[in-house]
Amino acid sequence: MKKLKKLKKLRAIDIHSHFGTKKGSLWRTPEEEQHAQETYKYKIVHHTEKQQAQVMRDAGVKVILDFSFTMAMPIDAVKEYHDYAAELMRNDPDVYLGIWVAINPETGLAGLRELERCIRDLKVGVGFTSMSMAMRLPPSDKAFYPFYDLCAEAKKPVHLMVGYTGWGAGFRGGLGCTLDPCHPRHVDEVAAKFPHLDIIAARPAWPWQTEMIAILMHKANIVGYDLHGWSPKYFAPDLKWEIAHRLQDRIIFGADYPMFTYDKLYRDWEAEGYSKEVLDKLYYKNAARILKKAGYDLSQELPE
Repeated sequence: MKKLKKLKKLRAIDIHSHFGTKKGSLWRTPEEEQHAQETYKYKIVHHTEKQQAQVMRDAGVKVILDFSFTMAMPIDAVKEYHDYAAELMRNDPDVYLGIWVAINPETGLAGLRELERCIRDLKVGVGFTSMSMAMRLPPSDKAFYPFYDLCAEAKKPVHLMVGYTGWGAGFRGGLGCTLDPCHPRHVDEVAAKFPHLDIIAARPAWPWQTEMIAILMHKANIVGYDLHGWSPKYFAPDLKWEIAHRLQDRIIFGADYPMFTYDKLYRDWEAEGYSKEVLDKLYYKNAARILKKAGYDLSQELPE
């Protein structure tokens, strides 16, 4: 019988990262890879599946991964990637919590069935995510409503992107994407129309950060604020202040691996002067509370 490796000590719950493997890579073509390296100033190095798991293990994280690109694929093609993610979870359950399921909402019933398969059969779907800018659909579009209903019924959260996106950045015409679908007002509308749905807003919301803070204060069912995609040293001043004050029970650590390394993010967060109490909430306490409602009890693995 194969002996599974075990995470020695949990340091953080990473609520959002990507795959660093060749099969799961966010960048699907050599041209996309070259542009990503120029835009994000990092060298793309694909890990094997075992190397990727060891990166998480060495960093002391349990992670939720996101393909993202599956939202632009036919459902029959998407299934292969969901099966792949489920295999990774079976092989290294100490570091993988699952994936955010990214499905084109215009696939309708077939898409809903695949989301349900990920949640109920594969046990890999933590919840649904919307890459709205890539789909040219804001998360408030009615095409998403059945997916939100399914998640609410299954007691799974949805993960909705806000703020400036790197998708199409630097290309002429932005690859046809506009920034409007990332405006936090769309998440505000979803929260108002689905009061029983747990929502995690994702990414610093620049250039609409103040609006996002107001929406978080107003809507209790936006249960978490995932701050992936940026180093905290570049956050807007009002966000930096709120992290230590009114938002300290909502903030969640997201790494956006492989664009960021865990070591760099730990250093950057700990250089900001936040108290240990705030950092503990950021790194694992808030995420553990939110995920427990979704069926993930991590209480035995949390630092004392």
